[in-house]
Amino acid sequence: MTVPLSTRQDIRELDATGVSRCEIARRLDVSRNTVARYADMTDMSPAPPVTSVRPHPATDAHADWIDSVLSADRGAPRKQRHTAKRIYDRLVAERGYEGSYESVRRYVAAWRREHGALAAHGFLELEWAPGVAQVDFGNFRCVLGGMPTDAKLLVVTLPHSNSRYCVAMMSERSECLCAGLRAVFEWMGRAPAVLVLDNATEAGRMVRGTVTESDLFSRFRAHYRCSSRYCNPYSGNEKGSVENAVGFLRRNLLVPEPLVSSLEELNAFLRSGCDRLNASSLARDGRPVPEAAAEDLAAMLALPGIGFDAVRWSNAHADKRGYVTVCGRQYCAGPAWHDRDLLVGTRPDSVEMLADRGRRVAMLPRAWGEGGPVRNPASLVPALVARPRAFGESTIRRDMPPGLVDAVDRLDAAGRRQVLRAISRAADPSGFEAACAAAARIIAEGRMPDEASCDMLARRVAAGMPSPGGHADLLVYDGFLGREAKSDAR
Repeated sequence: MTVPLSTRQDIRELDATGVSRCEIARRLDVSRNTVARYADMTDMSPAPPVTSVRPHPATDAHADWIDSVLSADRGAPRKQRHTAKRIYDRLVAERGYEGSYESVRRYVAAWRREHGALAAHGFLELEWAPGVAQVDFGNFRCVLGGMPTDAKLLVVTLPHSNSRYCVAMMSERSECLCAGLRAVFEWMGRAPAVLVLDNATEAGRMVRGTVTESDLFSRFRAHYRCSSRYCNPYSGNEKGSVENAVGFLRRNLLVPEPLVSSLEELNAFLRSGCDRLNASSLARDGRPVPEAAAEDLAAMLALPGIGFDAVRWSNAHADKRGYVTVCGRQYCAGPAWHDRDLLVGTRPDSVEMLADRGRRVAMLPRAWGEGGPVRNPASLVPALVARPRAFGESTIRRDMPPGLVDAVDRLDAAGRRQVLRAISRAADPSGFEAACAAAARIIAEGRMPDEASCDMLARRVAAGMPSPGGHADLLVYDGFLGREAKSDAR
């Protein structure tokens, strides 16, 4: 039974005045042992109200074994550590445990609370200097060109002013990271003096205190004269500004899922949204973000005169059909380049192929995710010029207007070669579709396309210029060239 504090005071006061302890016990109706205990107590200071440890007969016999398992787990991968259920199963199977699962669960939970509190270091409040930027990626989904698409949100924050910027990208690869950062730098008008990243990006990794950076990102930093710092991806407080901004921007700008026709349209929407949020937000010290951002900009670096070309170059070997594989997708260099070693430059939006000391072989749009080969039909034309009889089974037929396909089918080998050569010549400056449209129009007029007339009409088609009378009046140019020739003869 707990003795009230007032009774303890009375015991000590009566004892101090010389009243016998038997008399004190009689007057206060307590035992003589209670009187002796409080009368002889030398310290009445408050003691911490620590709950006494209750015995746990079911688990106490196995406590040392459970402790050893949980201690060993601290050096194992996070997803390969024992759960309370796994420990219970092992106790039953290996040690003949007969207690309940709840007893084991409570013991494990208490052990983790005790040892977690000792191991944790807590979170430090950090103060960020002007000109420092934090960088991170987040995931989101949108409807891009009518297709549900999983994309990446590159977020950059300036913690000093709480300014937030984001760019939608299709991947976290180094070329996408560098292209996205370039877009943000040009958006801000300055380059941060320090970039704070974690190991989750393709910029670099820190292993046992040593940072290994990707070649492309190192070139990017050298281009803009930025320094970099890497932190632990599992320590959110080390870059808490950008961690919070990823969720904030996703909730405020990407809910509901945006419906856009292109990545450019989406990024224009995100830019206007970030500008609006920055204009209405406050910095950590209570000032408006635009006011604090002036200090950030003053501490940042001037942009170089030339933007960084975020391209990653690699060697690739074309197969017998002239296709090379880049990041799991096939790109067509053209049959003429079969079994050749090519230099491939991958950018976020394009794949460039070079050969023969920098000669461009093809420039194709970058494709993401799973899908069929990527090709430009014009790359197939040179091989068909050399072998016109193969046109009947060529895959290029599905890229040409049906009327043009029928017309070429009716030609002999020499005629096919002439038409295909004219299309090849016109496709280079005007594009394959415009070249085919020009060739089809000339054939519809009852003439055979030649290189000069097809090229001239394709340029008009590509520029959206109408042809006089519905077709190109090439006699005007013939007359002009004739007058020039007579003038030269004189």
